[in-house]
Amino acid sequence: MLASARFANHAAHLGSIPCPGRGIIIGLTPSQCHYVQVYWIMGRSENSRNRIFKQEGTSVVNEAYDPAKMTDPSLIIYRPIMEEGPYHIVTNGDQTDTIVKGLKTGVSFETSLLAREYEPDPPHYTPRISGVIDMNHRNYTLSILKTANQQPGLCIRNFYKYDRFTPGTGHCIHTYAREEDGVLLTYAGEPYELPLPETIEESLSYYWSLLDEHNRVSLLVKHIDARTGAAKLGIINKHETGVEK
Repeated sequence: MLASARFANHAAHLGSIPCPGRGIIIGLTPSQCHYVQVYWIMGRSENSRNRIFKQEGTSVVNEAYDPAKMTDPSLIIYRPIMEEGPYHIVTNGDQTDTIVKGLKTGVSFETSLLAREYEPDPPHYTPRISGVIDMNHRNYTLSILKTANQQPGLCIRNFYKYDRFTPGTGHCIHTYAREEDGVLLTYAGEPYELPLPETIEESLSYYWSLLDEHNRVSLLVKHIDARTGAAKLGIINKHETGVEK
């Protein structure tokens, strides 16, 4: 399945990018037993690489691996994974809190993100990417908030709503398309399809191997039981593996 021609070009594309930045995949296992969220972080600077994922129940928080080396936590310490009622949220920044706060008061995922924009980190202006699985309606949405051609002042808000899941398939979005003259250029286009194997361990192994070995930092895979809603998590932290996986 993972070598299927249907996914091969997309997987090769992701694997060819030295720093796709932070990425989200949402989809369904081949057996249709589990909804899936995949999230990774990458880094080129010491500050960005000095991070690990720490599980707290069914939530996850970014933490500094070595607190003494953390120089600016403002854009790199946040909760990428949270739950609120029937909603399972995954994002690349503190907009997680904005989305959860909105859902608690009846404000939709999309409306909550109208109050946010790309990150204030020139010259990259890193996009904010977010995703949510709605267990009540059995659908999912991905979002990207980005600049137009790296020019601040205008925020483009794209939302991609999928009204059903496809077995063995996930939709992927990430923050960067490529690097050009030292600037990490914003992701362009719609989310693209990637394979999702049956188990958490298989997904961790596949995507950890696919991501650039020099810039990958941490990877998580969340499975949500399609029948009960119970969630399980798997995590790889580069700092804690001892050897590269």
